[in-house]
Amino acid sequence: MVRAFLSLNPPDHTRLRRLVAKAFTPRMVERLAPRIDAITADLIDRAPREFDLMTALAKPLPVEVIAELLGVPLDDREQFAEWSHAMARALDPPFLQSPETVEPAIRARQSFIAYFRELAAKRRSEPGEDLLSALVAVSDAGDVLSEGELLVTLTLLLIAGHETTTNLIGNGVLALLRHDGLGPAAAAPDRVVEEVLRYDSPVQLTSRTAVRDTTLGALPVPAGSQAIVLIGAANRDPASGPETFDPARAPGKHLAFGQGIHFCLGAPLARLEARVVFRELARRRPDLALNGTPAWNPTTTLRGLATLPVRS
Repeated sequence: MVRAFLSLNPPDHTRLRRLVAKAFTPRMVERLAPRIDAITADLIDRAPREFDLMTALAKPLPVEVIAELLGVPLDDREQFAEWSHAMARALDPPFLQSPETVEPAIRARQSFIAYFRELAAKRRSEPGEDLLSALVAVSDAGDVLSEGELLVTLTLLLIAGHETTTNLIGNGVLALLRHDGLGPAAAAPDRVVEEVLRYDSPVQLTSRTAVRDTTLGALPVPAGSQAIVLIGAANRDPASGPETFDPARAPGKHLAFGQGIHFCLGAPLARLEARVVFRELARRRPDLALNGTPAWNPTTTLRGLATLPVRS
């Protein structure tokens, strides 16, 4: 079974990440900036005075952006969102899952693989300026992505580039509206993004497998056992007033995008999208306010809203 490089160690991880990084460049991400501006402005301007921010903005924007980056046809993007959401629900630890979440995730993964296999074949014969074409063609000293590695990587990029950014946007707008409103987003959207990542991390946990016998504090961790690492807790350093949402806080070292060799490749894109959304909401809907009680998704690993009713 081919695994995503997210769950691999060197040297396999190094090889796959290097190949993907050669295609997923900062230049390719930055090239999307004008489109992100345009899509965001259009979605905000089309929203009525009272609307669900998740449905109107936080969900469609990341789908549009990652689909454009990958080169996915416009007509297929709604289906992508459904598959991605089904797979995201199955990212929780196994003991928190049920057949109601696992079975749809398996079907969605199979659909993704079949879809990308066909689209990758088209890009091999008719390459474009998109990330999929770049991944199909990428090589390093003669090394290339196998078909299995390519398909798994595309699925990972789609889910990581969609669900987590949706959560970042929704969690951030909620935090702003529950405190002093959108003012800080107009003055310093970069700082708002970093504070949201720390305060209400879109990814709350990950897992690591011990490669040798070790200990965590006084707890023995035998080789081969798994440890669940709570990113959300790590971002709440007791010495820093962690329970206070403070967009003026000097950005510090948070773990929302991971750390070390597994630091998120998509971090620049997520930051860019969230920065644009917070800035444009502050400009176009400066009086935005809550208009009811938000509802959270029933997931643990990914923390995000199902609905966020607002008015302006």
